[in-house]
Amino acid sequence: MTLRCLDVPKLPGLGAIRLRGGSAATNNPVRWPYLAENRSFKDWVKGGELVFVTGISRHRSPQNLAECLYEGKQCGVSGLVMLTGDAYIGQLPNTLCHLADDLAIPLFEQPYSLPMVEVTEAISRAIIWAEHAGREPLDADRLAGSADLLDAWIACQGNQSAMAKALSCHRNTVRNRMNQLADTLPNETDRAARFKALLLAHLLLKPTPPVSRHQETT
Repeated sequence: MTLRCLDVPKLPGLGAIRLRGGSAATNNPVRWPYLAENRSFKDWVKGGELVFVTGISRHRSPQNLAECLYEGKQCGVSGLVMLTGDAYIGQLPNTLCHLADDLAIPLFEQPYSLPMVEVTEAISRAIIWAEHAGREPLDADRLAGSADLLDAWIACQGNQSAMAKALSCHRNTVRNRMNQLADTLPNETDRAARFKALLLAHLLLKPTPPVSRHQETT
């Protein structure tokens, strides 16, 4: 199994990350997160990285942000995440989003209020867990039978009341189903960690969505 760009905003706690361009290439696999601190990062990546551009240590003009996209495409990175907020990169120009479409490289926007340590930890754990799961196949039938529960968790960002409404059941039913599903993984001591592992497996095992003809031409 492989973590893809399109999976990143669906990881627990990363719902604030938004795709802004390059949707035709969101099936790109993510090998590892990389925080770009220099103006150029081509000498520091090997390909397949999800590159984060903050603007904290270096001013990023619209021209330099565009250069980052060109450089990322040239280096074969998985995609770019640009952090926006009042302090550094204020907002992403629409022209930058269109350029990401033209280059077919995923461009994400992340608010500065989302701590980078949480983002990189979530992505790194997901990559490592995906490699582990690939070596030990899971109970796919049980996972498929809980797809509605896992999809509801993603859509509702773990809010059990909202999940109950979406699933047309009582909140206690949601909690019990989550606990029962988590208990199918005996190797983790923490039930919440077990459920998140299964949630990740659900994301990674989802069929790759086909690229539409419109996406192919963007």
